[in-house]
Amino acid sequence: MAFEGLADRLQGTMQKIRGKGKVNEADVKEMMREVRLALLEADVNFKVVKDFVKRVSERAVGQEVLKSLTPGQQVIKVVKEELTELMGGEQSKIAVSTRPPTVIMMVGLQGAGKTTTTGKLANLLRKKYNRKPLLVAADIYRPAAIKQLETLGKQINMPVFSLGDQVSPVEIAKQAIVKAKEEHHDYVLIDTAGRLHIDENLMDELKDIKELTKPDEIFLVVDAMTGQDAVNVAQSFNEQLGLTGVVLTKLDGDTRGGAALSIRSVTNTPIKFVGMGEKMDALEAFHPERMASRILGMGDVLTLIEKAQMNVDEDKAKELEKKMRTASFTFDDFLEQLGQVRNMGPLDDLLKMLPGANKIKGMDNLSIDEKQIGHVEAIIRSMTLQEKEHPEVINSGRKKRIAKGSGRSIQEVNRLLKQFEDMKKMMKQFTNMPKGKKKGFKLPFM
Repeated sequence: MAFEGLADRLQGTMQKIRGKGKVNEADVKEMMREVRLALLEADVNFKVVKDFVKRVSERAVGQEVLKSLTPGQQVIKVVKEELTELMGGEQSKIAVSTRPPTVIMMVGLQGAGKTTTTGKLANLLRKKYNRKPLLVAADIYRPAAIKQLETLGKQINMPVFSLGDQVSPVEIAKQAIVKAKEEHHDYVLIDTAGRLHIDENLMDELKDIKELTKPDEIFLVVDAMTGQDAVNVAQSFNEQLGLTGVVLTKLDGDTRGGAALSIRSVTNTPIKFVGMGEKMDALEAFHPERMASRILGMGDVLTLIEKAQMNVDEDKAKELEKKMRTASFTFDDFLEQLGQVRNMGPLDDLLKMLPGANKIKGMDNLSIDEKQIGHVEAIIRSMTLQEKEHPEVINSGRKKRIAKGSGRSIQEVNRLLKQFEDMKKMMKQFTNMPKGKKKGFKLPFM
C-alpha cells in the first residue's frame, strides 16, 4: 500500500491521543514530535515537515480544540485537514479544451514509466470519461520506444500515431494534431523523449513541441520510489516548461511516499494521477482528502465505489442478485463474480479502504494470497457445464477428474463444494426470512 510506513507510524500516534478526555500543550508537543519523525522517515522534504508541524501545532493548541468535548478527535481532524492541504487540498481535474482536441504532453526521465503511463491515461480517459484519445509516439531516440507504445495501443485497442524514428518529434506532434482533428479525437497524448538525466538538448526539444502544440496539460511522470530526487526532477522540469500536473508511478510499491507529500508544496504543481500497479487500468485520479484518509486509517470508500463502478457490470450485478434471491446461483456465476472483483485490484488493498479496517486484529499483516483465488478458478474451470450448474452430481469419480484437471487435491475440491453449498443455503435462508428479521441478520463469517 502507498505510504505504508508513514501510515503505520501516524496511526499509532493518533491512537494515543484519540481517546483522551483532555488534551494539553504537552500532549500536542509529544504527538508532533512523533509526527515529525514519521514524516522525515517517509522521506518528506524537511522544510515541508517543519511548516506542516508548525501549522498543526498552532491549530491543535487553539481554544476551540482544547475546550471541545472530544479534544483528541479534534486534533486528529486538524492533522487530516493539514495533511490534505499538504497534498493539494482538493482534486485537480484534467483539462478539457473548448476547441478539441485537448493536447497533453507527457514528459519525464527514462525509467519513470512515461510510455506505460501514457497508455494507462488513454485507457482511463476512455473507460471513465468516455473520451476518444490518440496516442502519439514522439520518442524517436530510445530503442523500441515507438514499438512499446504501439504494443500498448493494441493491448487497449487504442490508435497510435507514428512517423517512425527518422522524423523530428516536433513534426510528428504537428501532424498528429492534424490527424486527430480529421478523425475527431478529443484527446492527443504525446509521448515525448526522456533522458537518463536533464540536459539542454532534451529541454530545447520539449520547449519546441510546447511552442508548436500549445498543450492544455504538461504532465511530468515521476517514479515515486526515487524519493527526494523526484522533487528535484519536478522542480527542474517545472522551471523550464511550466508543468500543469504530476503523475506519480509505482506508488503501490515498497515506497516511503515522501515525494508525493513534498512535490505539491515545493513546486506548487498538483499531483493529478497515481500509478497503483502494473496493469493498464492501474491508474487513479489523485484525491488529496481520500489519500489523507487512507494514511490515517480512516478508509477510502469513495475510491472503492469508483473501482466497483468501473469494473463491475451493472446489468450482470442485477442478474446475479436475482439468481441469489431465487437460489439459482451457479459456479459459472461465482467464477464471473470472482473475475470482476479481481479486476478492481489486490484484495488486501481493497479491504484496507474500508473505514476502521486498521482496527481489525491482524489487518496490519493482512496479505490475501491471490494464488488461492487462482486455485479456486482452476477447480471450477475443470468442471463440466452440468457440474457447474448442478454440483450435486459430482461424485467421487468426478472429484478425482476435477482434481487432476485443476492440479489441486481432492480435499480442496471437497472444501470448495462444501463452501459453495453453505453459501447457497445462507442465500436461501436470507431470502425466506421475514423483512423485519433481515435487518439484524448476519452471515456467520461477519
